[in-house]
Amino acid sequence: MKEWFQGLSDEFVLNFIKDNRWEWIVTGLKNTLVITFFATIIGIAIGVLIAIVRSTYDKNYDSLKKKKNLGYYLLSVLNGICKVYLTVIRGTPVVVQLLIMYFIILASSNNETFIAIIAFGINSGAYVAEIFRGGIMSIDKGQFEAGRSLGFNYIQTMIYVIVPQMFKVVLPTLCNEFIVLLKETSIAGYVGIVDLTKAGDLIRGRTFSAFMPLIAVAVIYLFIVMLFTWLVGKLERRLRNSDH
Repeated sequence: MKEWFQGLSDEFVLNFIKDNRWEWIVTGLKNTLVITFFATIIGIAIGVLIAIVRSTYDKNYDSLKKKKNLGYYLLSVLNGICKVYLTVIRGTPVVVQLLIMYFIILASSNNETFIAIIAFGINSGAYVAEIFRGGIMSIDKGQFEAGRSLGFNYIQTMIYVIVPQMFKVVLPTLCNEFIVLLKETSIAGYVGIVDLTKAGDLIRGRTFSAFMPLIAVAVIYLFIVMLFTWLVGKLERRLRNSDH
C-alpha cells in the first residue's frame, strides 16, 4: 500500500509539479470557462430571437394567412430563414462547424478563442431556440390576452409577460443544454486552443502518463457540472417559492 501511494505521489509530481505543468490545467480551465460563458450568452440571444419569430409565426399563422399583408410575407421569410438555420446547425457535427468557422468563414482572424466562442454560440443557439419555442408554445393563450388587456402590444407582451414565464418552464432543459455546451468545448483543441481537455493531452504527451492528467480533467469537468447543477437547483427552488 505504501508503494502504491508513493507511486501515485510520483505520478502527481511528474504530471503537475515538474516544469509547472499545472499551469496548462489552469490555462485550459480558464479558456474552457471563457468560451462556455460567452457562447452561452450568444446562444441565449440567438435562441430568444428565433423562438419569438417561430412561435409568432405558428401562433398567428391562420390570421396572418387570411390577410396576406406585408407582415405575413415578412414573417414567412424570417421563419423560413430560421428553419434553414436550425436544419443546418442541428444536422451537422459541431466539430465540422468549428473547423468551417476557423478555416473558411473567419480564416483571416488570429483569435482562436473568439472563433470558438462564435462557433459554439451559433451551435448552441439552434438548440436553445427550440427549447425556448417549446416553452413559449406551452404558455396559455390567456397570458397573451392578459398582456394585451394591459395595453401591451405583441412585442411588449412577449418581453414582459411571456418570456419571463417561459424561462421558468424551460430552466431544467436549458441547464442540460449548457452542460452539453460545456462538454462540447472539449473539441476546441482542434483549432489550437489550449482548453481543459487539450491541457490534459499536452501533459500526457510530455510525460507519457495517461492516468493522472486524464482523470484530473474528468474530475474538474465533473465538479463544474455538479456545481452548475446545484446552482440551477437553488434558482429553480427560488423561482417556485416566488410563485406562492
